[in-house]
Amino acid sequence: MIYGDRSTRVLVQGATGNQGAFHIDLMNRYARDVGGAGVVAGVTPGKGGRDVHGVPVYDTVREAQAAHDLSASVIFVPAGAAADSIMEAADAGIETIVAITEHIPVHDVMQAVAYARSCGSAVIGPNCPGLLSPGECKLGIMPSPLFSTGSVGVISRSGTLTYEVVDELTRAGIGQSTVIGIGGDPVIGETFVDCIEGFHQDPHTKAVILIGEVGGALELDGAEAALSCGLPLVAYIAGVSAPKEKRMGHAGAIIEGGEGDAASKIRRLEAMGIVVARRPSELPQKIADLI
Repeated sequence: MIYGDRSTRVLVQGATGNQGAFHIDLMNRYARDVGGAGVVAGVTPGKGGRDVHGVPVYDTVREAQAAHDLSASVIFVPAGAAADSIMEAADAGIETIVAITEHIPVHDVMQAVAYARSCGSAVIGPNCPGLLSPGECKLGIMPSPLFSTGSVGVISRSGTLTYEVVDELTRAGIGQSTVIGIGGDPVIGETFVDCIEGFHQDPHTKAVILIGEVGGALELDGAEAALSCGLPLVAYIAGVSAPKEKRMGHAGAIIEGGEGDAASKIRRLEAMGIVVARRPSELPQKIADLI
């Protein structure tokens, strides 16, 4: 497992909001099912002393950290304050920070991610569904009934495509080690390369599925990293029919200056020797052929 396991003690920032409270309950139901620590503390400034589904709420991350020895945080804070929340978690020494929030201003994200890295923290997202290691821990909003335990890692820029692919894998009898949604914004924390390096060090992972989309070159960088460390990889790139110069759902999913379209990414991946699926339904068989 990478980024967390059953022993991970989780903080939720934005704990008293509707989304924060809703997902505290779901994350802790999953933790109880697998025997994990789950969410042990929440933070909402000005609401310290309350509790959400039995989880105590503090005014600051430092207060929560002092009481619970936290190693991960999941952020449901509104966009205008989310970057400050990322930096507050990093400043308190939290190792893994999952930012679910979308629409955070780009320059705020740049500052927050850079600060978190300087503190030694890994930021997953923002604008992501988080991550789930089946049988170990859930950090975020992924629908746990779709998942099964196994040895295939999944890294994706798209939340809904992630769920579709995980469902296809589980139905085919192929379990997952860890599934990570890194987010589809132009600026994100952990990239495909960071996750590939984590999976390479993970004894539970035998092969990885990379789910990409139009825009940028993060998928190609991830494929090069997998080749360098000898980690078997199958890729799927969404958006073959996407028009140029038009943003497709995610803020980072735009073909600009003739670069980053799906067809050219597929050609370059195949030229590198990477197996590329044309449809999500092809992924189970193609990854089974590699493990």
